[in-house]
Amino acid sequence: MSIGRWRRVVLLIAFGGCAAIPLKLLGDLEGSYILPLDHAAIQYATAALDDPVTRLKRRISEGKVSLSFEPDHGYLPALLKELDVPVSSQVLVFSKTSFQAPRISPRTPRALYFNDDVSLGWVRGGDVLEIAATDPRQGTIFYTIDQEEASKPRIERRGECLQCHASPGTVGVPGLVVRSIYPEPSGMPLFHAGSFVTDHRSPLNQRWGGWYVTGTHGSQRHMGNIFVMDRDHPDKLDMEAGANVTDLTGRFDTGAFLSPHSDIIALMVLEHQTRMISLITRLTFETRMALHDQKAINQALGRPAEDLTDSTKRRIGNVAEALVKYMLFVEETELKDPIKGTSGFAAEFAKKGPRDSSGRSLRDLDATARLFRYPCSYLIYSEAFDALPAAAKDRVYRRLWEILSGQDKSSTFARVSTTDRRNILEILLETKPGLPDYFRSSPPAD
Repeated sequence: MSIGRWRRVVLLIAFGGCAAIPLKLLGDLEGSYILPLDHAAIQYATAALDDPVTRLKRRISEGKVSLSFEPDHGYLPALLKELDVPVSSQVLVFSKTSFQAPRISPRTPRALYFNDDVSLGWVRGGDVLEIAATDPRQGTIFYTIDQEEASKPRIERRGECLQCHASPGTVGVPGLVVRSIYPEPSGMPLFHAGSFVTDHRSPLNQRWGGWYVTGTHGSQRHMGNIFVMDRDHPDKLDMEAGANVTDLTGRFDTGAFLSPHSDIIALMVLEHQTRMISLITRLTFETRMALHDQKAINQALGRPAEDLTDSTKRRIGNVAEALVKYMLFVEETELKDPIKGTSGFAAEFAKKGPRDSSGRSLRDLDATARLFRYPCSYLIYSEAFDALPAAAKDRVYRRLWEILSGQDKSSTFARVSTTDRRNILEILLETKPGLPDYFRSSPPAD
């Protein structure tokens, strides 16, 4: 089958806009409608960009950067270096759930690399490298670069990626999603079995179908490293065979990759941040749309321009609440045994975070009972969070303060202990510029 035909098959069947494999979703905003990306307040396809890839393209065109090309990996090593993406972040997916599906299999998995703002996808022998970058105002932007040597390689934006990457699984905005499928030995998804969108709320036994996973996790089991052997009973997976795998030698040519690992901690961090970024984008877009619509209503009715109706406030507040719940990990799956990766990603990831005077960071990992030691997302430091419209950021900060100060005693946030609230607040006060003054007004209540 030709590559062109395969691309049509994957886009229209395997994803079907990603709907042909039924998605099992969790919680707030799941199943939410796709926002109109051509709305005057969004203009996703035409607005100016300032994401890391756009900045790199500018440096290339100005002759300030030259990307080296390697015979085995093309531009991958150079891009990882220029975009500050660690090799230790490598995770490997062997399911045929990419437009490069003909080249992907358990013997030739697709490698993904990421940092807080950029993700790259590499397929051995592939025509292109896939890149996704977070723009502070416009959310996730998709690019490819041809894997052919050129004096000034072209990085091109790809709108067709939205056929899969703007869906209920991304809360209705352009974004990335980690999916877990029931894979056949060929790597093809078993369509009738469905799939899971995974993030930090997902049970481990629903994660990583179609992925390689290296690391130890005790008695906990997952869907990684294995295949469906009985099409009529896809749920009867031999999870023991895929458990606590630390070496992928023999499953494929690990020497063909920049790393022999598909680190379990890297997977868990990636799962957290994909949804977190989508929620930030959803709040950004929803707020801009709400304020745009409110302005038109105020003009028509002769109201003051700054007036906000209760409906507009709720529209912003509902998404802000979903973001706050997620960033405080209130629905995170509890770990039963310690989890340890194999690539060194955990140490490299933790080093990047700002630390307070006690040496604490929101990037400190726990990986025993929960993923992070201090349950507040490190993406609060991201450019995308900082670029939230004022009305949205004010609401997020106010809710964070109510929770961290102990004023909110609701059952929703009961899982965030008094100690956690105090630690998070103390860390933020020393490491997060721009906090409202009321964050310093009093300590959390005991």
